[in-house]
Amino acid sequence: MKKITDYTFTALIILALGITAGCGKKSSGTVTPPPVVPPVVPPPVTPAKTDVAMWLTNADQSVLFKKQNVSLLFSTATNQNPTIEVDTTQTYQSIDGFGFALTGGSASLINSLPSAQKDALIKELFATDTNNIGISYIRLTLGASDLSAAPFSYDEPVLRTTDEDMKEFTIDMEKKDLIPVIKSILAVNPNIKILACPWSAPTWMKDNKSFYGGSLKPEYFGAFAKYFVKYIQAMKAEGITIDAITPQNEPLNAYNNPSMLMLSADQGKFIKNNLGPAFKAANINTKIIIYDHNLDHPEYATDILKDADAAAYIDGSAFHLYAGNISTLNSVHNAAPTKNVYFTEQATFGDGNFGSDLSWHVSNLIVGATRNWSRNVIEWNLASDPQFKPHTTGGCGTCQGAITVGASVARNVSYYIIAHAAKFVRPGSVRIASNIVNNLQNVAFKTPDGKKALIVLNSNNATTTFNIKFKGKMVSTTLFSGAVATYVW
Repeated sequence: MKKITDYTFTALIILALGITAGCGKKSSGTVTPPPVVPPVVPPPVTPAKTDVAMWLTNADQSVLFKKQNVSLLFSTATNQNPTIEVDTTQTYQSIDGFGFALTGGSASLINSLPSAQKDALIKELFATDTNNIGISYIRLTLGASDLSAAPFSYDEPVLRTTDEDMKEFTIDMEKKDLIPVIKSILAVNPNIKILACPWSAPTWMKDNKSFYGGSLKPEYFGAFAKYFVKYIQAMKAEGITIDAITPQNEPLNAYNNPSMLMLSADQGKFIKNNLGPAFKAANINTKIIIYDHNLDHPEYATDILKDADAAAYIDGSAFHLYAGNISTLNSVHNAAPTKNVYFTEQATFGDGNFGSDLSWHVSNLIVGATRNWSRNVIEWNLASDPQFKPHTTGGCGTCQGAITVGASVARNVSYYIIAHAAKFVRPGSVRIASNIVNNLQNVAFKTPDGKKALIVLNSNNATTTFNIKFKGKMVSTTLFSGAVATYVW
């Protein structure tokens, strides 16, 4: 019985294995593959019939600058919703663009990426076709800023104690990262506007011989003017046109690294007696824009502009909003209506909140600055690493780039703030009239191709449905609390 039992048990195992292995076998012993099950392909999304394209960002990041497949059709139907009326017959200032500061640190991070990834990123950021955000304005630091790895200028002489003839001037240190990145940008957007400004004059021109603080000595006003001329010419030789400069970043802030105090009386004299004439003598058409600091001291700009001899060389004035109120831009415009107004810096920080930052920056800058005559909006800055570096010792240690360059590239809140304007409000657009109603902060533009672009922030604490009215017809749309949308038709 034992032998029979063992045999039977073994036979049963073999039989079982044979059935399993042989399932589906042909008589030849080959295995028939399982049937191929095609993947489930969702049906194609049918584009909604619409008169108005809508691009949306929600405060909770559930939607990030995404085109919505919704039907927004103009009609003569009426309702009781709050209504934003857009009027192309009332026009204001032309728009130069929207963008970021391309600091030396930003350039080094972008240039460190593998070639294919870097090219794709630059195209995404700066190209103007359908799939990209089309940054149209950048701000360069003339020498180091506090978001450089270390302070430097383009003329720290080693063969002499001073260098009034700029014999040792060089921008060679920018040929590693900054200039190659700018050239890549120009390859995809040759019309981008570039503003440049120094954080400090060369140390030998200053009363404290330091990058940190101090003031430009009056006997070197002429040398500092030559410094700007040499910079503009050197960049031009690299194929880079500097559209505008400011004489000094944050001239009332001598507590950064680098930094330099330049009072308004000194800046006015410098422009009138040195910088303006030096540009004229060198046939330089680069715009001179004054101040470049906070809106709590608009008199810095308006006092300079009262001097007709200085004002003759000045295109306009530039502002930040770390202090003051954005509506002050309007008073600056009214004080000198023939001079332009620009918004050149505002940072977002690593400890910020996406929804709060989105709301504040869109309300104050994208809407507020442009509704108060600014020709541009520039955020600070384009790129940082995950630790908010590089920066100088004493420089901003929490300033967050529009993108974070680390093991991968992440897009941060200022990327979306600028995207909502830059992609649609192309240079040459004109601001047109629109009313603010029911906490729906908004601004409208007519673009060079005749389209209308309306940027709306829902500042209410609840979801809000509202109308957009144009030429007697309306569409109705809805935004969550804190959401931002750009409507184009």
